[in-house]
Amino acid sequence: MKQVTIQQRQEQITYPNLPLAVYREVAAHLQQIPGITTRLIPQSSQEFNYAQSQVESLQINYPSDLNSTAKQQLEVILDYYGQVYGSYDRKSLDWS
Repeated sequence: MKQVTIQQRQEQITYPNLPLAVYREVAAHLQQIPGITTRLIPQSSQEFNYAQSQVESLQINYPSDLNSTAKQQLEVILDYYGQVYGSYDRKSLDWS
């Protein structure tokens, strides 16, 4: 039996000062797209700042062959939260 390896893409999404509850909401919306998984990355700062989010970023993982409909849904969700809460930074974490 031949083993099939599915290449995964990994990205880091950061919305400056986005509250924890909204990061969770974004993650929940993205996880409704088949093939996408998410993980909240906790704040790494050692100093407490009330205005700073408890979450540093949102990590998303998905297969590199994610279909175009799912990719479009991903963009729509990220852009929606960007319009409501301000621009976001999107960085690829892929090694290649």
